[in-house]
Amino acid sequence: MPDFSFFTDLIQSGPLAAVLLGTGLSFAATALGAAVVFVPMSQQKARTFQPLAMGFAAGIMIAASVWSLLIPAMEHAQENGVSGWLPTTGGFLLGVAFVALLDKITPHMHPDSETPEGPSVKLDRTTLLVSAVTLHNIPEGMSLGLAFSIAALSQDPAALSGAFALALGMSIQNIPEGAAVSLPLACGTTSRAKAFAVGVFSGAMEPLFGVLTVLALSLVVPYLPWLLAFAAGAMMYVVVEELIPAAHLTEHSDLGTLSVMAGFVVMMLLDTTLGRKKAQPEKSPTVLCESF
Repeated sequence: MPDFSFFTDLIQSGPLAAVLLGTGLSFAATALGAAVVFVPMSQQKARTFQPLAMGFAAGIMIAASVWSLLIPAMEHAQENGVSGWLPTTGGFLLGVAFVALLDKITPHMHPDSETPEGPSVKLDRTTLLVSAVTLHNIPEGMSLGLAFSIAALSQDPAALSGAFALALGMSIQNIPEGAAVSLPLACGTTSRAKAFAVGVFSGAMEPLFGVLTVLALSLVVPYLPWLLAFAAGAMMYVVVEELIPAAHLTEHSDLGTLSVMAGFVVMMLLDTTLGRKKAQPEKSPTVLCESF
């Protein structure tokens, strides 16, 4: 089990501090990815890098959905005497429906497109791009909020390792995602500084929704399996709807496929080596809710 003693005091400060730590790491990774606009790179190399980065992010999110969200959702349900299939299936479908609805009612534009989606509004391209990434970061912020809240409340080393595995995977995934926002802007008419600022701002939704999850924790903990599966469904919708198609924008579609596989393997290794091992917790989610 990895030693996270450096973070112990912060984690013991409570769920809010723990979630700020997890989402802060992820947010910093987005800024690191956005900083790629300052690296000398031709437009051709930028256009080649972008689909590979999106494919890698897709693989990370697929593996995180399975190992960090759906499997823990089933375990939490079974620990509380509930059949695992109902909350995982129901929560997953609700997560898919939630993001599909947001996709229809929120004006946005994807980095690889010139056509806005959602309701017709008079907004500039930069605003629409940030809106698109916002949709991605809502389920990611929720999943980090849930994982770190559980770790802080239970003080279970296995739960803490699982939360850090998820944060590390999300951070790795956010590096190419930050680049995918800033690079198209920098390759156009937007200055590098503004493209970087937009890329950084696009990651702000993860800390926001992580904190919102903590604030609502006393209400949602009894429905934890549903919420974990909800986050998984929302993330998988984003992967299938946007990230995987974006990984095949060039003629080198085999490289896009391999980038998805590489991302999946990286996150799978993180979860199986750092993540939680199934164990009977000393406290059930209901007790955790009461202690919060």
